Amino acid sequence: MAELLLELLTEEIPARMQSAAAADLHRLVTEKLKAAGLEFASAESYVTPRRLTLVVDGLPASQPDTSEERRGPRVGAPDAAVLGFLKSVGLSSLGECEERDTGKGIFHFAVIKRAGRPTIEVLAELLRAAILEMPWPKSMRFPAASFRWVRPLVSVLCILDKKVVKLDLGDVPVGWVTRGHRFLSKAEIAVNNFVDYEADLRRFHVMLYPTERRTMIDEGLADEASKAGLTVKPDAALLDEVTGLVEWPVVLMGRIEPEFMELPPEVLTTSMRAHQKYFACLDSEGMLAPNFLVVSNMIADDGGKAIVAGNERVLRARLSDAKFFYDQDRKVKLETRVPKLKERVFHAKLGSVLDKVERVGTLAVMLSPQVKGADPVKVARAALLMKADLSTGMVGEFPELQGVMGRYYAVHDGEDSEVAEAIAEHYSPVGPGDRCPSAPVSVVVALADKIDTLVGFFGIDEKPTGSKDPYALRRAALGVIRLIIENKLRLPLTPIFGKAAPDLLTFFADRLKVALRDKGVRHDLIAAIFALGNEDDLVRLLARVDALGAFLKSEDGANLLTAYKRATNIVRIEEGKDKVRYADAPDAALFQEAAEGVLAERLADANIRSTTALKKEDFAGAMAALAVLRQPVDEFFNKVTVNAEDRALRANRLKLLSQIRGTLNRVADFSQIEG
Repeated sequence: MAELLLELLTEEIPARMQSAAAADLHRLVTEKLKAAGLEFASAESYVTPRRLTLVVDGLPASQPDTSEERRGPRVGAPDAAVLGFLKSVGLSSLGECEERDTGKGIFHFAVIKRAGRPTIEVLAELLRAAILEMPWPKSMRFPAASFRWVRPLVSVLCILDKKVVKLDLGDVPVGWVTRGHRFLSKAEIAVNNFVDYEADLRRFHVMLYPTERRTMIDEGLADEASKAGLTVKPDAALLDEVTGLVEWPVVLMGRIEPEFMELPPEVLTTSMRAHQKYFACLDSEGMLAPNFLVVSNMIADDGGKAIVAGNERVLRARLSDAKFFYDQDRKVKLETRVPKLKERVFHAKLGSVLDKVERVGTLAVMLSPQVKGADPVKVARAALLMKADLSTGMVGEFPELQGVMGRYYAVHDGEDSEVAEAIAEHYSPVGPGDRCPSAPVSVVVALADKIDTLVGFFGIDEKPTGSKDPYALRRAALGVIRLIIENKLRLPLTPIFGKAAPDLLTFFADRLKVALRDKGVRHDLIAAIFALGNEDDLVRLLARVDALGAFLKSEDGANLLTAYKRATNIVRIEEGKDKVRYADAPDAALFQEAAEGVLAERLADANIRSTTALKKEDFAGAMAALAVLRQPVDEFFNKVTVNAEDRALRANRLKLLSQIRGTLNRVADFSQIEG
């Protein structure tokens, strides 16, 4: 059994693409190996900023031999048919075929045997195809090859059992040679197998395993911060990104000049994180410390002093700009910036950002009574100022700080604290990990902003399609859902959505399934409640879903669901045959079996009790009203023949079965429930 080692040495692969690239290379190659009949024991892929590596162990020396049988024409068939068959299977005469009696006549059969090709030959084609099929989000052309790739390929190491697999990749060198660290190692490395490859890379300052690099960076950050009596501000996403930027990580600490510590902490961390990939440090009280941590890709002779000095110089320039913008922005009141929003287009069909602000203000004031403690005057003020910081120099330089800077400038201007907080929080929640606003004014403004976006874009038919959602409407809907559910708001959505309500409610049903999936809530139960068509209160809807879920977990609920499906299927089939609807109430005078009368009485009683419970929003009580139907429904199916010979009797019994469907569907559309 042989080992395949493939390394694609490139210019730096963007960190955000590395993990997916390693998985794609693994998938493409292993799928092609299996399709070629080449079994293997194991396959692992690795990635660094400059290399994609795949090792496959346990490959055979060649493909297995194959044998295929093809049935030809009947014995005695015309010559043209025989010749056509021989040509199709690559044989020259019927003497190379067998004659077999199939029970339907005697036919010619060809047995085609193919010897397996050497694995090294198959790999030459297979690996080239996999390399060319890599699904990079962005790719480029480069002089050494005719195909596009993420970055120029420098060289390819490709060996099978110590033999070079000759890949046709244009002028890209293919062999058994690789290189170590770009700056710390200039020598070429000759490789025979994966064990030596990994060890040689480490000797020449390349850590192949991303998990090892991540751990080393994480521990190095903690150690350097600890030496200064500090801790590292947690940032898992930045840690992942930096892991993809270095092959031999070295953590160093720099200082932030005191004059810049007057800037808002968000400005400092954004400047360090977004532009320089620095980690922030915290003091013993959890406040931002005047230090940063940088992960270098170098071992410096001076212990990193020059590297630190260079990074401090770069950061000083960025923070100087930030301080200038911060000082200049505060010279102008936030309110005076609102008219300039007219110069910013929100969408060609939806007007300017100022138009949006005015729409949101109107909607927010309308929503204020629905949120306890929301002062409509403060809501209107926050809605007016919420986008004003888009016209500031700081947000122009750091777009990530929109809303955040609005809060600082509002506080500086003497605005009410609730107004300032609402300006900062009106974009929230942005994602599932983002904190959801809970302050009344913030909740109202955040809701109004997102609902205006959804209604506007649905109104101009700019809805998400497939994987495309250019205006982040899915995120906006999830934000509305979280704001309503987490704050327990009793907010009917239909009148708020207006003409867009039908499409938007369907869209919300899909988003609600996504939002609750991680909490273990079944999507079919949500669909069963939404399908009623009269439920647009998300808090009430979830209460109904919870009650329905609990009911179906009970023995009575599970059995009643089975009976419902049985009754519904019978009615549906017979209605299809008869071309009529059996929706009318049954005639009690036609009941012949006691089970018919009992079921009719219990259905009427369940209707009354469940309707009363629903009006009181006692959803557990509504389910309990249905639970009593289990025994009479079971008894009906045991004692009554639905498809009686008497047509009037049969129709009456189908109407009775239809009442089961109608009664249960007042509580939830049970046809939507799986199982």
